[in-house]
Amino acid sequence: MSHDWAAYRALTRDASLKRRKVGRAVVKRVFQYARPYRTLVILFLITLVAVSLLTVGQPLLFQWIVDSGISAGNARVVTIGAILVAVLAIADAGVGVIARWFSSRIGEGLIYDLRTEVFSHVQKQSIAFFTRAQTGALVSRVNSDVIGAQQAFTSTLGGVVGNVISVTIVLITMFILSWQITLLALILLPLFLLPARWMGRRLQALTREQMQLNAELSTQMTERFNVAGALLVKLFGRPHDEDANYRGRASRVRDIGISIAMANRWFFTALILVAALATAITYGVGGNFVVMGTLSLGTLLALVALLGQLYGPLTALSNVRVDVMTALVSFERVFEVLDLKPLVVESPTAISAPSGPLSIEFTDVTFRYPTAEEVSLASLESIARPESVRSHDLILRGVSFRVEPGQLVALVGPSGAGKTTITSLVPRLYDPTSGQVKLGGVDIKDLTLDSVHAAVGMVTQDAHMFHDTIRANLQYARPEATDADIRAACEAAQIQDLVSALPDGLDTVVGDRGHRLSGGEKQRFALARLLLKSPAIVVLDEATAHLDSESEYAVQKALEVALVGRTSLVIAHRLSTVRNADLILVIDEGRVVESGTHEELLTAQGVYSDLYQTQFR
Repeated sequence: MSHDWAAYRALTRDASLKRRKVGRAVVKRVFQYARPYRTLVILFLITLVAVSLLTVGQPLLFQWIVDSGISAGNARVVTIGAILVAVLAIADAGVGVIARWFSSRIGEGLIYDLRTEVFSHVQKQSIAFFTRAQTGALVSRVNSDVIGAQQAFTSTLGGVVGNVISVTIVLITMFILSWQITLLALILLPLFLLPARWMGRRLQALTREQMQLNAELSTQMTERFNVAGALLVKLFGRPHDEDANYRGRASRVRDIGISIAMANRWFFTALILVAALATAITYGVGGNFVVMGTLSLGTLLALVALLGQLYGPLTALSNVRVDVMTALVSFERVFEVLDLKPLVVESPTAISAPSGPLSIEFTDVTFRYPTAEEVSLASLESIARPESVRSHDLILRGVSFRVEPGQLVALVGPSGAGKTTITSLVPRLYDPTSGQVKLGGVDIKDLTLDSVHAAVGMVTQDAHMFHDTIRANLQYARPEATDADIRAACEAAQIQDLVSALPDGLDTVVGDRGHRLSGGEKQRFALARLLLKSPAIVVLDEATAHLDSESEYAVQKALEVALVGRTSLVIAHRLSTVRNADLILVIDEGRVVESGTHEELLTAQGVYSDLYQTQFR
């Protein structure tokens, strides 16, 4: 039994040390973010000291008015004292407004820095990160958790510093007036320090769970409230299940909110009770001192007024652990995202990609998709599960080939062979596990990311469009493009007739993910966007898959224009693409098993010939 208790104590101690270590690290980083605002922080502290001094000034004026004015029958002192009280009140209000401005300026500035850094950092993550992270959970980090951190600066930080200064000045003043009564008034306070500490740990755990559940609710809404998600729910008849799932999580958030509210209420009720008992002690003991003539009535009233201004800040400081821990949870969750290193990073010595037509070269490339530990956070995946062994398997195994400038190369092979993975390495959505990918004879890792993205244009089988106008979606490729440029691109992409027939033309809103458009229309707009970008290299990942014959014909005509003079790597889905290719690469189980022209590969009677008989023919 003693051994179990010792083990439990050791485990608890280790957990406590770990929490303190994490807390210290978070606090250190918070202060690093505050360095640019040092001048504002100093001015803020000065205003807090001024507020505290003005707060103490009023009770001392009450003492002077009562002892030297009312008790002495001096109306002039009473009048002057009343005027000074009013002046102090006005000054206190003015300084309080200034302090609040400094507090909000520091807090909002810091949160602006933090929010923009998180947004920028998330954009640098690899595609693998976005395939795992739940969108709602990620948005919750950038919004809800950053707002929690904002409250730490605008409320908690200012409150803690201001209360410490106020308590210090009030206590010094009270001890000067009567140290005996001051000690008696404070005698009950230590009884609540231990409960405050326990309450801080309890509320920290509840707050963390509440934030996680809110992120899950945000994820559910994000995934179900877009067109594709709503359509899936309706088609498979699951709205009642969705409602029950949402209600379950929301009810837990409600219960946690009630628990937090009641815990805070009980805690503050107890502290208010202590303040009331302390006031009673002050009146009882101090009143007797006044009767005995050892204390003036004005001093007693000043002590009572100061006591009221003491227990408010003391109550807040007793609860500061709760506020700080809540803030640290928000900061910890934000820093957790900032600490996630991007898989694809730009070299400090990177150069721009060569201009003009570019070659593509793969040299003994192997690749495996990264594991969850490498690219994601468990807290961003509410349904995270341990990875299977297959996630560590190589997808590409020693792939080598070269695409000459201006050539059209088709990738063919069975599903799961590694074709899409090859096309993903060209725009550097991933880095190869080993080997080299070169553009224009330069290792892609030695090129700047901006120049790679400018040189490579890609169209996938599910072209994404933002919930915006046609013009905005096309100009995303080239913001400076004029309407004439857009019309020319639409003409080349065989979509201008549709644009002209629309009542709002280029100002037509396409809806969430372009769902107001057909699949063929979206693909042609994607090609128009590609033509506006005018890249040296074009990568097509089954851009004509799942289209009807009419749409496919229109897209194929658009492709004939889009691919002229450009180095093209195309996952072939149609026989026409295969026949027009300068070179065909047959991919199977992550390897290039055959290469050649259409006629050469048919003559070889190998894997391509089998694919042709079963798929293309």
